[in-house]
Amino acid sequence: MTAWPSTRALRVLAAGALPMMVPAMAFAADLDGSRLSPLWGAPFAGLLLSIALMPLLMPSFWHHHYGKVAAAWALAFLLPFAAIYGASLAGAQLVHALLAEYIPFIILLGALFAVAGGIHIRGNLRGSPRLNTAILAIGAVLASLMGTTGASMLLIRPLIRANDNRKHQVHVVVFFIFIVSNVGGSLTPLGDPPLFLGFLKGVEFFWTARNILPDTLFVVGALLAIFYALDAFYYRNEGVQRFDPTPDTASIGFDGAVNFWLLGGILFFVLLSGIWKSPASFDIHGTVVGLPGIVRDVALVAITLLSLKITAPKVHKANQFGWEPMVEVAKLFAGIFLTIVPVIAMLKAGAQGPFGAIVSAVTRPDGQPDPAMYFWATGILSSFLDNAPTYLVFFNTAGGDPQALMTTYATTLAAISAGAVFMGANTYIGNAPNLMVKAIAESRGVRMPSFFGYMLWSGVILMPLFIIATFIFFR
Repeated sequence: MTAWPSTRALRVLAAGALPMMVPAMAFAADLDGSRLSPLWGAPFAGLLLSIALMPLLMPSFWHHHYGKVAAAWALAFLLPFAAIYGASLAGAQLVHALLAEYIPFIILLGALFAVAGGIHIRGNLRGSPRLNTAILAIGAVLASLMGTTGASMLLIRPLIRANDNRKHQVHVVVFFIFIVSNVGGSLTPLGDPPLFLGFLKGVEFFWTARNILPDTLFVVGALLAIFYALDAFYYRNEGVQRFDPTPDTASIGFDGAVNFWLLGGILFFVLLSGIWKSPASFDIHGTVVGLPGIVRDVALVAITLLSLKITAPKVHKANQFGWEPMVEVAKLFAGIFLTIVPVIAMLKAGAQGPFGAIVSAVTRPDGQPDPAMYFWATGILSSFLDNAPTYLVFFNTAGGDPQALMTTYATTLAAISAGAVFMGANTYIGNAPNLMVKAIAESRGVRMPSFFGYMLWSGVILMPLFIIATFIFFR
């Protein structure tokens, strides 16, 4: 969707969710992915198919029981694994997934959700093509400054409200996911978890801004141009409803602006946990929980409770704030974090593992890295897996030396970074903000595309741009 944020959790952060957590790619107990059968990936694939198909085929059942479905697939991995490899190793994987990844992930995501939900942009913005495009452009900038999750939670509600008297709204939210929840977070380590992992590995803070700026400007600029043309077409041909659900107000402004300070507090404690080194730690069944992570998580819980206490009820009411989107993400990603354990282990096994063909495909016959293949291999896997560990897998496959990758193999590092961030937009599960934005939009009455319906949008809009970007930047 790591001392702290580990692998999977990081992806999910900001997004997408703020990548500022400290990753721990090592599993609690040794899990040799080279000895695992690809069949261990079946529960993960089953969960993905359930997310994709059940809302279409069994909408009522899915709405009421999606948490049970996620739990069933998690048990479909955990119980056979315990029977074959022993309860101790299975328990170690469960503890690691919970303590090192899932709980910190949910705490951070919940804090961002609550604090951003306490900020209400007052006033009735008119969802014209120019205004919508401007909001998406602003969101793209904010995504690299406050993380894709923070930017998404801050802007999605006012954007939906601005277009609540429009007949066609789906494309607005889809492009929001493309731009704000994903591609916009590619310029700093604060924007998306994979880049923060690179920063912790020794990649300079501003390296991505210097080296991926042209790529980002191309993709974001093209998406904004396509969106403006599409939105203008709909706007000209649909008109607007006579009744505007959002009443006019005298001025545009912020209610609950104190939450901006709390948002800064979230940023501070997450960054602190990635920079602060402390020998104090606790070993819980093979999972090391460090003091910086504990301080961060306690502080984020405190910030969440403080936001809920000091935010006026009228602000939450104006935002139509509710916990259902957060609950959905929490239940589904609990299953994802557990079922993905063997998949990541097999990827980490490199060329000797079951997925060795994928790792080997990124190297040219002369032994040199192939940037185009790195871009697509990292990107496609990041569309369905956790982009943080995927980034690290290919970072290490390319040599793992940050100085060499920032200089001699700069194009390869740029390809890995761009693939991990850009292609998180390909599916709803590519980045945590994607699913959250979808849930919020649906709670506001927007009929979002199904899992495969969304992939049709990304296939038609994003894939041609990524192909063009490959020939321009990664040859």
